[in-house]
Amino acid sequence: MQTTAVDFDPLLTPASREEVTAWKARAKASGASWANWNPSQIIGLVMVAPVALGVLGVGGGMASVVLAAVADSENPILAIVPLLLFLGFIAIVAFLVVRAVGSFNKRWELWVRMDRFARQNGMTFSPFDGKPSYPGAIFQLGDSRQSVDHLVSTAGRFFDFGNYRYTTGSGKNRSTRTWGFLAFNLDRKLPHMVLDSKANNGFFGTNLPAAFDKDQILSLEGDFDMHFTLYCPAQYERDALYVFTPDLMALLIDEAAPFDVEIVDDWMFVYSNVRFTTGDANLYARLFRIIDTVGAKTLTQTDRYVDARIGDFSANIVAPEGARLKRGVSVGAIVIGVLFAIFWIWGILSDGLDGLLS
Repeated sequence: MQTTAVDFDPLLTPASREEVTAWKARAKASGASWANWNPSQIIGLVMVAPVALGVLGVGGGMASVVLAAVADSENPILAIVPLLLFLGFIAIVAFLVVRAVGSFNKRWELWVRMDRFARQNGMTFSPFDGKPSYPGAIFQLGDSRQSVDHLVSTAGRFFDFGNYRYTTGSGKNRSTRTWGFLAFNLDRKLPHMVLDSKANNGFFGTNLPAAFDKDQILSLEGDFDMHFTLYCPAQYERDALYVFTPDLMALLIDEAAPFDVEIVDDWMFVYSNVRFTTGDANLYARLFRIIDTVGAKTLTQTDRYVDARIGDFSANIVAPEGARLKRGVSVGAIVIGVLFAIFWIWGILSDGLDGLLS
């Protein structure tokens, strides 16, 4: 699909109140789960409710204190003070609720524009879809997996981009992680390869949720290694060089340097550790450029690929030793493990020393 002629006007033109009302009614009539109680509303209420309850609790507490003071006072006019304080706190709660409702309404208006944009350009828009089945590294983690505010092609080459959200942990340690993603379908199944962008790495190195064995790192020519760390399976170095030609490497540097890239099976994924802003025309234009440049070049470069270990083009498979990278241990995990061991040993030594001195 050539996306250079994408029409952004439907996305940038505000939606009328009538248009939002009609679109909302159609969404609810379709039976979509998010149309009646969407994830954004849940998150908003979770954020607002504690604040509102806290404000009411503080207001009630202050009112009780003031009432007790007034009871000991000979000036009855002071009795109005706790009432005014309580009304003030009620006003704050009302403001928070109104603002939350307003943000929900703005969300609906944005969804209308996203839907118009999608239909105008041969895509479908969905605010929420559960359990995406992609084989990429980020899609295998946690639970409550959701594709959020994403656009999917309806004709030609398949692609899907938006945000992906999942949760990890339990109880008080439960947390939600959101990634921006682009999924692009290839014709041929390829060895598992990962381009770890150095632009988004943290203090302990990669920001990717999966660590890979360092023995699988392959250095490429030019200044490519300044932008990405390439992982490919052992004995598949020639296959990686077949895919990552100088012209494809140049496109990756120009268009995708801030992102991590993963090729697995017949998919290419582009990951952002910062969520994509829904409705950002400039961001979408960049993702379309990645599709038209990096995606298109990867397609043409690999359209005749065959794993020499299989030797059958029609099979379109990769041998098991090349299908998945070997996992490793991240630097962060090593540091945390060492610190834990130090504190554990220190605790044992401290207890032993206390025993000797007592």
